[in-house]
Amino acid sequence: MRIALILFVSLILLACQSNKTSNKEPALAQPNILIILVDDLGKEWVSSYGAEDIQTPHIDALAESGMKFHNAYSMPQCTPTRLTFLTGQYPFRHGWVNHWDVPRWGGGAHYDENLNPSIGKEMKKAGYRTCVAGKWQIDDFRVEPDALSRNGFDEYCMWTGYEGGIPASGERYQDPYLFTKAGSRTYPGKFGPDVFKDFIIDFIKQPKQQPFFVYFPMVLTHTPFVNTPDEIADDKLGKHKAMVRYTDKITGQLVQTLAEAGLRENTLIIWTTDNGTTRQVEGTYQGRKVQGGKARTTESGICAPFIASWPAKISAGQETDALIDFTDFYPTCLDLAGVDLSTLDSTYPLDGRSFKSVLTGDKSGDRREWILGMGGGNNAKLTEKGVENQYHFRDRVLRNKRYKLYLGSDRQAAHFFDLKADPFEGINLMDSLSVADRQSNFDQLLQVALSFPEKDSEPRYIPNPPREWDVEVTAESQAWKKK
Repeated sequence: MRIALILFVSLILLACQSNKTSNKEPALAQPNILIILVDDLGKEWVSSYGAEDIQTPHIDALAESGMKFHNAYSMPQCTPTRLTFLTGQYPFRHGWVNHWDVPRWGGGAHYDENLNPSIGKEMKKAGYRTCVAGKWQIDDFRVEPDALSRNGFDEYCMWTGYEGGIPASGERYQDPYLFTKAGSRTYPGKFGPDVFKDFIIDFIKQPKQQPFFVYFPMVLTHTPFVNTPDEIADDKLGKHKAMVRYTDKITGQLVQTLAEAGLRENTLIIWTTDNGTTRQVEGTYQGRKVQGGKARTTESGICAPFIASWPAKISAGQETDALIDFTDFYPTCLDLAGVDLSTLDSTYPLDGRSFKSVLTGDKSGDRREWILGMGGGNNAKLTEKGVENQYHFRDRVLRNKRYKLYLGSDRQAAHFFDLKADPFEGINLMDSLSVADRQSNFDQLLQVALSFPEKDSEPRYIPNPPREWDVEVTAESQAWKKK
């Protein structure tokens, strides 16, 4: 009788343990994903990367809790970066090799999710609740009020961008002009970054069984330079620092929300930036003054701060020199969601590779041998065919872990740098390739570059009808950037 009782109790305990395991594993199979994309901020303004003119304690703590990347490439400006993130394709493939403010300049242009890959659509198909808040700027919500829903996002709260003919739409900070399911309006007395942050927090707190995918393309720290609710400064640099500190504060608030909701352990947070800092400010970085690199393919323009924190899978305090770029978001997120990448629509070839193995420490996983950065400026024009790129082959850079190659619009090599010996790109090695292993690295990168199509694609979209607010893109129409 005693033996039977012991066996009975043992079986119950084993069943309980088995149930606990089965309850835990499905959660880890599909982690929550929060992607924080800061606008216009280079490494020289993140203290964990070596910035000396500011402290970013919450971002630093996030880095310490997980993995800090040293070789992550964005594109050098807003539109190419965002389209690359959304499509998993390089600008030469998706066509947006130049910056284009769709709400401001119109011309029928838009991000057409029917003719391009869409990460939001795919994550929703994979069973995720989806949310986006912040800056989109590649659709005009007056023309396409359902653009975000069509891109797979269940909930959204967005700055509309500079909508032509609506002066209030330029406001993203104080009294912001925002678009939700209720339409577009001004939010008097509100600070835009707080509205977006609170919207995401409310979404995270919703009691649901599904995992979530949250894309938070911040409006901070993009110009105009403004005071924040926490600080008042008199000059551009002081306001910029205040905006960076507010970015840090919001980062901390989101991490705290996840912890309080019991979701921190199985949430992957990726914190990064769309390109370098505005050229109007400079910061001290690793003992040197660094001018903001926005719109440039220098390391300060495209080698982004990039942090991944996922307590359930990533050990704390890690740093990596693994090569990744923004095409890799698409396959990585789908891979983490359990999607078989080989089943994706082959109509839309992906340039990116999953870096899930880097996150989880799988040494047998695929590793990149090079990464690419290209696109920026406003070198596009509006014709009867739509938005057309002025260069057949846009200048670009490729790098491996040590060397970096610049190609001009003539498809010819222009500069070659040893980033290990010369991280600030001061010595062009084009005339000294015979030294050590330079020639072989040069040849390898050049071969990759010349394997790309000789002509970049044009943006793929079915044009929207002309609108009265469409304007020709000229230096005068872009004068707002200097304010």
